[in-house]
Amino acid sequence: MTDRDRPIDPASPDPAQLAAELREALRPLWRRLRAHKTLSMGKVGILFHLEQHGPLAATDLAGLERISHQAVANAVRELQDLGLISRSPDPEDGRRTLVSLTDAGRDRLLAERSAGQDWLATAVADHLDADDRAALAAALPVLRRLDDVAGTEAEQ
Repeated sequence: MTDRDRPIDPASPDPAQLAAELREALRPLWRRLRAHKTLSMGKVGILFHLEQHGPLAATDLAGLERISHQAVANAVRELQDLGLISRSPDPEDGRRTLVSLTDAGRDRLLAERSAGQDWLATAVADHLDADDRAALAAALPVLRRLDDVAGTEAEQ
């Protein structure tokens, strides 16, 4: 009997088995959500942070996205070529360059967010009963906490 064949004991779940099952449960959902997107997750993340925080330096974006400065530099260059962001000198420190979201970037971020959203909203409404939706809602803070832990570990 493999781990996948063995049911998870909700009273005392094995962390490794739970992690493996969670990964396998999320994989097809993630694929469906990503199917209609046109930008990479990292580029969408950069647009999101610029929307949330306003103009930022590339080093700030690298920290927020938890990716290398080189990866941010490449993404910023590509996003600028698409007209989704602009770069300008930092008025407080002329040695730094700030990256800003353009109106086209705001529009594209909205489009990227909604890509796959219709499918997911319909699936939740049509295929999950009230108890399932409540269980899913209760799991959201736990999933966010996992991301917070991952972010803290990456900073150490």
